[in-house]
Amino acid sequence: MTPSPERRRELLDTAAEVFAAQGYNATTVRKIADAAGMLAGSLYYHFDSKESMVDEILSTFLDELWDRYDAVLAAGLGPRATIEALVTESFREIDRQLAAVAIYQKEARHLSAQPRFTYLADSQQKFEKAWLGTLERGVVDGSFRKDLDIRLTYRFVRDTVWVAASWYRPGGHHSPEEIARQYLSMVLDGIAVRETPQHRAEHDLSTT
Repeated sequence: MTPSPERRRELLDTAAEVFAAQGYNATTVRKIADAAGMLAGSLYYHFDSKESMVDEILSTFLDELWDRYDAVLAAGLGPRATIEALVTESFREIDRQLAAVAIYQKEARHLSAQPRFTYLADSQQKFEKAWLGTLERGVVDGSFRKDLDIRLTYRFVRDTVWVAASWYRPGGHHSPEEIARQYLSMVLDGIAVRETPQHRAEHDLSTT
């Protein structure tokens, strides 16, 4: 009897949680089987190795992410709107596939050295090209500052978005869209109050 897609998905979700919590190298098929409440031999009926499991977890995550990113990039939005949409989709993906994002963050560099996982490096290059291109377009058309170091900005935006996987909890007080809005407000507009003559006068009065 062929295993059902639903059962396969359940097992991959369990494996993703174990990989995310314990790391790829420390995770064994037996540990995944224990977490799934089954014998290790039974798990081999569904997957031939832990490598196959992490491969499917990561490739599924990246395929879904790029479906959404490609839709944003093809929408003809301005540079700022493109950045806003990419950040929002990133937080939505963290919400949908938190464990897979955590695995990607921890393991992609190590795994990409293996022939089976070369698509991880390819995806990273594509990711970099999309973000750098959008930032450069924004500098050229005046959406972003002329003195912006686009590579430094890209690294900052990339790292501060995806590090959210270390603290984000699905179903929490804030939706991924709300977190994205707050994040974008800080990144694009800063956290300091814009100083106007009126604000300066009020500040001076409050400190005298």
